[in-house]
This record gives sequence, structure tokens and C-alpha cells, in this order.
Amino acid sequence: MNTSRSPLVWRGILAVVIGVVAVVWPGITVGAFVILFAFYAFMAAVMEAIAAFRTRSAGHVLARLLLAGLDVVAGAVALTWPGITAYALVVVIAAWALVTGFAAVILAFRAGKTASERSLLALAGLVSIALGVVLAIRPDVGAVTLAQVYGLFSIVSGISTLVMIANLRHPERPRYLTDAGVTPRPTAV
Repeated sequence: MNTSRSPLVWRGILAVVIGVVAVVWPGITVGAFVILFAFYAFMAAVMEAIAAFRTRSAGHVLARLLLAGLDVVAGAVALTWPGITAYALVVVIAAWALVTGFAAVILAFRAGKTASERSLLALAGLVSIALGVVLAIRPDVGAVTLAQVYGLFSIVSGISTLVMIANLRHPERPRYLTDAGVTPRPTAV
């Protein structure tokens, strides 16, 4: 195996494995998301504290230390009450889906593009609104569903990465062209 391609191969394999775990054990995946959020909050607190002591203004120091404290509290809450944290994350995603969905629908009617582009934008907006409504109505089921959808996305992403690596064996002639019987044109040097 080419050493320049091996990290991509491992990335593809890891994506497939993580995707399978997320689909088979969505509860564990939701717990992992909560732990990652807590880790992110703690790292953000450290970065804010470092930035606080690098500034010269007393007001900026106090504001950054306050943000660092809020980050620590958010991380501690996430680890102490993971169920509430998962619920809150789903509610935030539901709100995001609703806002972006309504924005897409409004833009579809305001955009000066072709009818097909406007209809696709409106359709995407309606799907986003539907996702937001479903997540808002049942955030408990939404967390598990989001973990499974993430898993399916990870599996597809990993497989597509592995297929891409397999097609790179012959860089001068893409495999999909060779399989279709198409001969590429020679390039001028």
C-alpha cells in the first residue's frame, strides 16, 4: 500500500467502524457526543483563561474569565447530567433546523434564480422544518435517531473514501473510465 494513501485508508476504515457502532449502539453514541461536548467545553475554558491573561485590559480579563467559568460549568453539567445535556443538544439542533428551514423557504421565494433552483431550495427548507418539528416534538427519540443518521453518514463517507482510494491506483487513467470502456485523451506536456 502506498504510504501517502494509508492515512486515507485508515480514515475510511475508522469512519465505517464508527458508523457501525453508531447504528448498532445509538445510546452509546449519544453518550459519546455528550462526553465530547464536555471535553470541548473544558478545552474552551482553558483557551479563554489563557486568552484572559494575555490581554491588557481589565475588562477583557474579567469577561474572558467569566466565559471560562461558564465553559467549566457547561462541561460539568454535561458530565453530571448527560441525559439533560443530550436533550438540550437535540433541542438546539431542532431550533437550528427550524430557523434554517424557514430561511431557505423565504429565500426560495426571493431568489431570482430558475424555478427548479427555487423549488429545490424550498424543498430543502421544508425538509429542514420537518426535521426541526419532529426533533422538537420527540427529543428523546430524536437523540437516538440523530446518532443513527450520523452512523449511516459515517458508513457512507468511509466507504466512499475507500472507493476513492481504490480508484487512485492508476492516477493516469481513472478506474471508472476504464470500466466504462472510455479511453481518456492524452494531455499535452
